[in-house]
Amino acid sequence: MQSLEAELEAARRLAVDDLADAIESIGFECTRCGACCKADAEDDHTATVFPDEVRELEASAARSAADDRVAGESQSPSDRASDSTSREQTVEPRESDSYDGEYDWRDIARPMPYGLSETEDGGLEGETFEWALQTDGCGDCTFYAEDESGTGACTVHDDRPLICRTYPFSVALAGTSQPMGEAVDEAGVVRAHECEGLGRDISREDAEELARALKERAVRELEEAIAVRDTYEPIDPDPGEVVVHDSEGAKRVDGTPLEE
Repeated sequence: MQSLEAELEAARRLAVDDLADAIESIGFECTRCGACCKADAEDDHTATVFPDEVRELEASAARSAADDRVAGESQSPSDRASDSTSREQTVEPRESDSYDGEYDWRDIARPMPYGLSETEDGGLEGETFEWALQTDGCGDCTFYAEDESGTGACTVHDDRPLICRTYPFSVALAGTSQPMGEAVDEAGVVRAHECEGLGRDISREDAEELARALKERAVRELEEAIAVRDTYEPIDPDPGEVVVHDSEGAKRVDGTPLEE
C-alpha cells in the first residue's frame, strides 16, 4: 500500500476532465429521495465532516435561524401564524429548529462512532477519529427536511460539506472516505455508490462541477488523514468521556481542544 503522502500526490494529479468523463459515463441526477441523508435499517446517517466545515455550518445555521427570526418579527401576528402553520404542514421539524440561532459544535457534528464503547447508561466513551454530521432522533442528518410529499431537501444546501456535494461518487484512493452505500459501479478511479439517481443523463457542465468537488474532497481527505496521523497522541479518556482526534488535535465532544 502506498503512503498517505503518495496517495495525496496522486489525488492532486487527478484530471478534472477525466473525472468528469467517468461521471458522465456512469450518469447521475439527484431525485431528492433523501436516502443519502437518512439512517438505514442498521445505522444512523454517518457522513464525515471536516473541522472547518463544522464551523462553516455552525455559522450558516445561525444565520438562517436569525433570518427566520427577523422575518417573523417583521410580519403581522396573523401572517406569522399563517406562515408557521404553512411550514408545519410542509416541512417536518428538526430538533435544531428550537435553538433560536444559538448553535454550537454539538448541534452540527458528533464524534465518529467507530471505535467507541457504549456505557451502562447508554452513552459512549473512548477515543475516535474525525467527526460525523449530527443526527436527529430518527438517525437522519439534522439538516435534512421533507415536504408533505416526501421530497427531501438540505436546509444548509449552499454550505453542505464536500462529502454531500459529491455523493454518490468517491475516488478509489487509499486514505479517502467512502460514503454510505456499497459501490455499485466504477469508471477509472471513480466509484459510484448506491443511489437511485445513478444512470441518468448528466450535463457536461454538471459533471465537471461534480468532478472539481470530487478532486477537492479527495485532496482534503488525504490532507486531513496526514494531519490526524501527525498530531495524534494516545489518550486514556476518563470513564464516560469521549476524545475525538482530528487534524487540529485532540478535542472534547463540544469541539474544544482537550488541553484547554
